[in-house]
Amino acid sequence: MPAYRQIVEQVRAAVAAGMLAPGDQLPTVRALAGEAGIHFNTVARAYRQLERAGIISTQQGRGSYIVDHLPGNRPRQEALNGLSRDYVAVATRLGFTAAEVQRALEKALGRAWPTGKKKSGP
Repeated sequence: MPAYRQIVEQVRAAVAAGMLAPGDQLPTVRALAGEAGIHFNTVARAYRQLERAGIISTQQGRGSYIVDHLPGNRPRQEALNGLSRDYVAVATRLGFTAAEVQRALEKALGRAWPTGKKKSGP
């Protein structure tokens, strides 16, 4: 996965998990590029994509911030959609079928949100 895409997905995941909240400031493009050891244009591309997705707002001379709550929790949903796309893409590259991916996801969901019912089968 390209570096700019990794940044986008990490920010989306952090928003979805509540690790980044509305109003939180992101590192500057140059600061993040220096920390990550990548070109500042790569970070700038990620920030532009995050802004187009409505997850951050960049204000010239002030920085980039996680946007305030949007109707429908759009930033959280965008983060979840990105994680889902990545999960499916990796599973596909590894040669799993749609049925195998669905079973694994259902198993993981059952662990995350148990219903209290005993499941039959393996």
